[in-house]
Amino acid sequence: MRKGLRRSAKEPRAWQRMLSGRRLDLLDPSPMDIEIEDIAHGLARVARWNGQTIGEHAFSVAQHSVVVEEIVAHIQPDTAPRWRLAALLHDASEYVIGDMISPFKAALGVNYKDFEERLENAIHTRFGLPARTPAAIKTLIKRADRACAFFEATQLAGFNHAESLAFFDAPPAGYSLKIEPQPPAVAQQRYVERFHVLSEAAGYTSVAAAFDTE
Repeated sequence: MRKGLRRSAKEPRAWQRMLSGRRLDLLDPSPMDIEIEDIAHGLARVARWNGQTIGEHAFSVAQHSVVVEEIVAHIQPDTAPRWRLAALLHDASEYVIGDMISPFKAALGVNYKDFEERLENAIHTRFGLPARTPAAIKTLIKRADRACAFFEATQLAGFNHAESLAFFDAPPAGYSLKIEPQPPAVAQQRYVERFHVLSEAAGYTSVAAAFDTE
């Protein structure tokens, strides 16, 4: 356990039991307790925009993540599979902490950011990525993330075009998107499928398997 994170026996439980059976320590997450199936299951049931979107189904973080990875490839077609995998996983920590809207994240401040960063680092380590994403790749992913948010805002969340441009900027030239929110089971399956395609393309299957236990 990291210095400063020691807890007494009387303190509240700080781990979450996942459907895989893993127990993830939220204050000191271990890569060995992270499974892509748990991530996909959680993200497919976490709603973007706090659920304030039109349609029968919420637009899930899982579906959003698949779109962001697609936009990354559109903006920079030669992006290496490992960084496209990083794009797919860019919101993976939200399977534990949920999708907090940006104003709430700002209000929570640095402690929240530290918590989120520890979890993101563990997720990256679990799947063979550097704990910290290079700045240029983070910028690329953020650009794709904002582009996806533009389409979500205008098509699902009640923003007009001018508002979306002001908050999220224009999407990349030549890219268009018609959003149809998917049922959780579909979003979950497509997220897992995309993960395996990118993981294999990046050559990280054996790295991830190294963490598997009987």
